[in-house]
Amino acid sequence: MLDIKFIRENKDIVQAGAKKKLLDIDIEKLIVLDDERLKVLKEVEELRSEVNRVSNDISRDQDPALKIQLIEEMRGVKEEIKQKEEKLKSIIEEWQGLMLQVPNVPDISVPEGLNDQNNQEIKSWGEKPIFSFEPKDHVEIMTALKMCDFDRGTKVHGFRGYFLTGDGVRLCFAIWNYALDFFSEKGFSPVIPPVVVRKDSFLGTGFLPQGEEDLYKTQDGDYMAGTAEVPIMGMHAGEILDKNSFPVKYLGFSPCFRREAGSHGKDVKGLIRVHEFYKFEQVVLCEANHETSVKYHEEINRNTEEFIELLGIPYHTVVNCGGDLGLGQVKKYDVELWVPKENKYREISSASYFHDFQCRRFGIRYRDENEKMQYAHSLNCTAIPTPRILVSMIENYQQADGTVKIPEVLKKYMGGKEFIK
Repeated sequence: MLDIKFIRENKDIVQAGAKKKLLDIDIEKLIVLDDERLKVLKEVEELRSEVNRVSNDISRDQDPALKIQLIEEMRGVKEEIKQKEEKLKSIIEEWQGLMLQVPNVPDISVPEGLNDQNNQEIKSWGEKPIFSFEPKDHVEIMTALKMCDFDRGTKVHGFRGYFLTGDGVRLCFAIWNYALDFFSEKGFSPVIPPVVVRKDSFLGTGFLPQGEEDLYKTQDGDYMAGTAEVPIMGMHAGEILDKNSFPVKYLGFSPCFRREAGSHGKDVKGLIRVHEFYKFEQVVLCEANHETSVKYHEEINRNTEEFIELLGIPYHTVVNCGGDLGLGQVKKYDVELWVPKENKYREISSASYFHDFQCRRFGIRYRDENEKMQYAHSLNCTAIPTPRILVSMIENYQQADGTVKIPEVLKKYMGGKEFIK
């Protein structure tokens, strides 16, 4: 959420930012509504002040007749206050609804564009494999090696269902253990958060109100998180943090649930787009400084790039265009892995920073060096998702005899063996 004072003073910038993100919001309408909110609020406060003043007069005045007269007058004033308070409540509800829809202003370096097709490559790494045989896709390879059972997964779960089995499970555990070691060395504290989460945390992170169609909802009105970012940000809601604790760096590990609404015809086979999966997520809280946010944004994205490099998987990094940014994101990078059979890159990670957009919604603050209260800045980046990473890993490391070579850094977590057979 942006500060209404900032919105009023920079309405053209905020409106242009919404346009760049292809979001429809009328900033002028919000300001008119805010004027009305302030006007009615002032009227209510003046009437309350009048009641307090007269109440003091009544307590001091010794004339019974005058007291009765003043009391009668105040009954009318109190009724007027009640009516204005009801009007104010209605205005505030509409005002809050509009405020939640105002997007964060994207960084000036964010390119223009409609969707992920307009994202711009800024880096590529690794040699794409050249096979002496016709390569197979991960579905065929993993099925043959009894690493995954898609047919029974569909029988039990339905569309996009899967069972990981045998070395498919072992490989995921190897990746998880390697990720825990790698990101712990980068200074991240591991957290396993709850994933059945109250609505407030989705509003705070900006996944609501726009993204409700992609969330699983419980009968109690809670939601199942699609990323550990949501509960971890809610962890410090309403708290005043110690500035000396910055940067706060969490490595969240959780099951994740996404309905994949609107993608029924996309990636219907395999492990690219599934309803439930596991993911490590980097979450950072830091002081309210743009340069500091930019520094950590580059750092957390680089962490994931380095992790992928050590796995030996070719990738490229793109900067997301305005139309591919979420409500609260100032800037975002995607890391995409090479998938040989499709002859294309596939997203594996997103790194974003938000300035104080999320922390303002959550009420996460700290006292700066001048003891002034500030809202913290927040960032997050996918560390690694499973089983999606298996798609590129299996296809890049497939061998002519149908086996799959295990990346060097994972061998110790796989009992020392070199191939999945």
